[in-house]
Amino acid sequence: MGTATRRKPHLLLVAAVALVSSSVCSSAVGSPTTFGPVFEDQPLSVLFPEESTEEQVLLACRARASPPATYRWKMNGTEMKLEPGSRHQLVGGNLVIMNPTKAQDAGVYQCLASNPVGTVVSREAILRFGFLQEFSKEERDPVKTHEGWGVMLPCNPPAHYPGLSYRWLLNEFPNFIPTDGRHFVSQTTGNLYIARTNASDLGNYSCLATSHMDFSTKSVFSKFAQLNLAAEDTRLFAPSIKARFPAETYALVGQQVTLECFAFGNPVPRIKWRKVDGSLSPQWTTAEPTLQIPSISFEDEGTYECEAENSKGRDTVQGRIIVQAQPEWLKVISDTEADIGSNLRWGCAAAGKPRPTVRWLRNGEPLASQHRVEVLAGDLRFSKLSLEDSGMYQCVAENKHGTIYASAELAVQGKGPREFLLLLVRRLIPLLVTVTPDGTLVIRNISRSDEGKYTCFAENFMGKANSTGILSVRDATKITLAPSSADINLGDNLTLQCHASHDPTMDLTFTWTLDDFPIDFDKPGGHYRRTNVKETIGDLTILNAQLRHGGKYTCMAQTVVDSASKKATVLVRGPPGPPGGVVVRDIGDTTIQLSWSRGFDNHSPIAKYTLQARTPPAGKWKQVRTNPANIEGNAETAQVLGLTPWMDYEFRVIASNILGTGEPSGPSSKIRTKEAAPSVAPSGLSGGGGAPGELIVNWTPMSREYQNGDGFGYLLSFRRQGSTHWQTARVPGADAQYFVYSNESVRPYTPFEVKIRSYNRRGEGPESLTALVYSAEEATCPQECGVGGRYSSPSSEVERTLGFHTTGLISSSCYLIRYWKAGDKEAAADRVRTAGLDTSARVSGLHPNTKYHVTVRAYNRAGTGPASPSANATTMKPPPQRPPGNISWTFSSSSLSIKWDPVAPFRNESAVTGYKMLYQNDLHLTPTLHLTSKNWIEIPVPEDIGHALVQIRTTGPGGDGIPAEVHIVRNGGAAPPLSPRPSGNTRHEQAEELGRKGQALGPRTLLPSPSSSGKDPDAVPDDSLGAPACPSG
Repeated sequence: MGTATRRKPHLLLVAAVALVSSSVCSSAVGSPTTFGPVFEDQPLSVLFPEESTEEQVLLACRARASPPATYRWKMNGTEMKLEPGSRHQLVGGNLVIMNPTKAQDAGVYQCLASNPVGTVVSREAILRFGFLQEFSKEERDPVKTHEGWGVMLPCNPPAHYPGLSYRWLLNEFPNFIPTDGRHFVSQTTGNLYIARTNASDLGNYSCLATSHMDFSTKSVFSKFAQLNLAAEDTRLFAPSIKARFPAETYALVGQQVTLECFAFGNPVPRIKWRKVDGSLSPQWTTAEPTLQIPSISFEDEGTYECEAENSKGRDTVQGRIIVQAQPEWLKVISDTEADIGSNLRWGCAAAGKPRPTVRWLRNGEPLASQHRVEVLAGDLRFSKLSLEDSGMYQCVAENKHGTIYASAELAVQGKGPREFLLLLVRRLIPLLVTVTPDGTLVIRNISRSDEGKYTCFAENFMGKANSTGILSVRDATKITLAPSSADINLGDNLTLQCHASHDPTMDLTFTWTLDDFPIDFDKPGGHYRRTNVKETIGDLTILNAQLRHGGKYTCMAQTVVDSASKKATVLVRGPPGPPGGVVVRDIGDTTIQLSWSRGFDNHSPIAKYTLQARTPPAGKWKQVRTNPANIEGNAETAQVLGLTPWMDYEFRVIASNILGTGEPSGPSSKIRTKEAAPSVAPSGLSGGGGAPGELIVNWTPMSREYQNGDGFGYLLSFRRQGSTHWQTARVPGADAQYFVYSNESVRPYTPFEVKIRSYNRRGEGPESLTALVYSAEEATCPQECGVGGRYSSPSSEVERTLGFHTTGLISSSCYLIRYWKAGDKEAAADRVRTAGLDTSARVSGLHPNTKYHVTVRAYNRAGTGPASPSANATTMKPPPQRPPGNISWTFSSSSLSIKWDPVAPFRNESAVTGYKMLYQNDLHLTPTLHLTSKNWIEIPVPEDIGHALVQIRTTGPGGDGIPAEVHIVRNGGAAPPLSPRPSGNTRHEQAEELGRKGQALGPRTLLPSPSSSGKDPDAVPDDSLGAPACPSG
C-alpha cells in the first residue's frame, strides 16, 4: 500500500537567494504549480430593501487556483444562464443582479469555481427582500381608562420583514415616550404599556416602527390614538404581569437574548429577575423590565423567572431558554497526495445542536458509495485509488441553523522513472517537506529552525548540476489593535485605531481602503488624516464626516513579505436625502394634490415634510399651506392650499429629521392652476379733467396674479350723484387704466359716483367701494393759491398735506406741485401733478429730517396759473428700522394671544407710539387690522381656525416700521420671521394697503411730470393724441 501525504498550511517566509540550475530541479515555498480552487471570498446573504434606489446586488466569489478558476452560479439548486445583456452578469467571479425584484430574484445562491483539477461549491447565500408597509390609514379608536389604572396601547405594526424596533410619540414629533419604570415599549409586539396612568398621560399617541436593513433604514408612523382618562381611582392594586416572555425561547450560541416582563399595579411594581436553576451573570443587563444576555452560551440554558412586586402583592412568570448551535468543525479534511493503487481514508466531524448530518461532494456533485468508494457519514474511504479519483472533495455538515463546507484536493500520482531519487530525498529531509515530480521543494508549517542553505541536485546522462539557495524566516505581521465599527452623525469626527506588530528587520506601512477603494490622503481639502506618531500605529481620522464616508473600512499593515488586515463598518447618520418623483395631480383653481416618493432617510427616521412653490421662471421658493398642516414623515402625498388661479407653478418637497433638513427634491413639472372668477376688486379708482362734456375715470391696472383667467377686463358703473340709475361700460384688456364717457349734456364739474369690478371668462369679481369723480371743467383757473404743509411720514415716503385758497366761481382742473431741498436752487425742483380738485396731495420719495420749499400752481386745458408763495416744512425722523422680535402666541378655545419684544428707537429714529397687527386666517382671506399701544394683543378667533398669517410693525409720528411676519399653526410651530418685502402688488400688501388707518392719505394718485428738452416743464400737457387733458403722465 502506498503512502498518502497530508498538505498542511504554508506559513510566511522569505527566500533571500533562489538559484535554479535547471528545469529539472527548482526551489519554492508554497503550493505546487498546479492546484485546485481554494475560496478566498464567498458570497454572503443579502437583505435588499424593496424600495431601495440601488440598482444592483453583488454576490462575491473569488478563488485561488492554478490554472485560474472559471465560475458558474446556481440559484435554488439550478445552474443559471449568464448571458450577455441579461440582468444577471458575471464580473470576475462575482454575480451582479441588475434591478433585482423579489418575484424573480429571491432565493438561495451558490458559486461554483472550477479548473482542470476540479470544482468546489461555495457556501449558500440567501437573497431576501426586506420591506415595511405603511400603517393602516383608518382612524384609531380612542382608548379610555380610569386614572390610576394600567393601560396597553396596541401598535399593530404593518406587514414587514425583517423585525422592527419601536418607539411611541405623544402628541407630536419628537416628543418620544421615555423609558422609565412606569412606561414600557415592547420590542417584540410594539405595544405601549403604562403601569399606572396619571393626568400627564392624556393625549394622542402614535407608534413609530423602524426597519433596519443592510444599507437602508425606513420608519413609518401610525395614526394617532387618543388616550382618555376617566375619574381617578385611588385604590391600590397588586401587580399583574401583562407583557410576558414565552414559555420557551430558542437561541443560538453567541446571539443576544432579551426577555421582556412588565406589570400593571398601584404603586408601580418593581421587577426582579432570577435564574431558577442557577445564578445570573453580573455581565448581564437586568434593568427593568428586560433581562438581556449579550452572548448566550450552553451554560446559560435554563429556566428564568420574572417577579413583579409592590406593597399590595406580587406576580411571577417563568420561561425556559433553550440554546442551540450552528454546525462547527471538529475535524476537517486537507489536501492529500496518494499513490495510484493505494487506499485512503478521509474523515470529518462537526458539532452542533441539533447534531449535524454530514454528506460529501466530489467536484461539486453529490458523492455516494460505489464499488471502490464507501461513504459512511463523516468517513470517506477509497480502495485501490486510480487517477480518475483525483479532484476536489468537500465535506458538508448541516443542521436547521446552517451549513458549513470543508474542501480538499486529492492528487493521485503514478511512480515515475525518477522516483528512486525522490524516495532518497524523503529519507534525507523531514516529513513536512515534499518534493514534487518536477523537482520543486515544498516546506510546510515553516519555522525558524528551517532557516539555512538548501541545495538542489539534478543529473541525467549528460551530467550533473546543483544549485544552492538561502532560506530566511521572518516574524508574521499581525494586527494588535483592530478598528472598531462606529455609528456617528453627519459632521462628527471619528478616529479608527489600527496598531500592528511586525518583524523588526523590515519596514511596516499602513494602507486604508473604503469599500475596497484606496483612500487618498493627499487630496486637497480632504476629510481623512493619518497618524504618523509611531511606525506600528496607523490610526485613521475622519474630519467632518459626510454621508459618503459611511461604509466598510479596511486597515492593512504590510511589509515587503506579508500583510495583515482588519475591517470595521462606519455608519454615518444625517438629514434625509432629497425626495423623488414629485408629481402634481388633481389640479384645481386654488389647490393641487402633490405626491412624492421617499428619499434615503440616511439612517434617521424622517420626521416631517415641507412643501414649497414658485412661479417660474424667476420666482423665489416659498413655503405653502397644506392639508394636513403638519405633514408627517410617513406621508407621501398632501394637498396644497391657497394658490392663485390661472398661475404657473412649480413645486418641490423637503424632508427633515431630528438631525436637520435635507436637500430639496427636484422641481415638479410646471403646471397652471385652473381659471376662476376674479376675487379682488381693482384699486386706485379716481378721475376728473378732460374736455367739456367728458367724464374721465382712472384706476390701477391689475397685475397678472389677480386676473385669475383669460379674457380679462373691467366693468365700470357710474351715475350722477343723487341719481338712482347706474350706467355701465365694459373696458376689455388687463392693461386698460382709464375710461372716457362723453355726453354734451354733462355740465362742467358735475359729481359722479363711480365703482369698478373686473371680469374674465369665468365670471365677474367683487365691486370696489364707490368713489366720487367730477366731470371736466370749462375754463382755466388763473387765480393764486396759498399752500401749507403737514408731515407724518416714514423716511422713504413723506406725506404732505397742501391747502389751496381759491377765488372765483370756476375751479382749476389740476395742480402742479414743485418742491426742492433748502439750499438747492428752485430750477432743480421736482414736480408732481394732481388729478382733480382735491386740496391735499401726497408727495413721496423725500428724505427724512430734511427742510423743503414747496410751491403750487393750478392748470387746466386753457393753461397754467401763477405759482403760490413758497412754503417751508421739515420732514419727520424715520421710524425704527427693526421689526418686532421674539414673537410668541397662545391659543385658547376662542381667542389668540400674541406677544413680542418692544422696539426701542435710536436717537435718529422717531418715537414708537404703538403697534399695528395685520391678521389673516385660512377661512377669511381678507386681512383685518388691529392697533395696540402695548407689546401684546389678544383677539377673538373661531375654534376651527388652523392656520393664520400675522404681520406686526411699529407705528408713530414717523410712520410705520418694517413688519415681522409669522405663520401660525394651531398645535404646531411657525416658520421663522420673514425678511421685509419690497413694495409690490402682492395679496398681503394689497390687504395691508386697504387696511391702513390713522394716516391722512390723499385720495388722488400722484403722477410724475413729464420732462422733455425744449419744452416748458410747467406747460399744459398736450392732448392732441387724444389722451386726457389732466393728469399728464
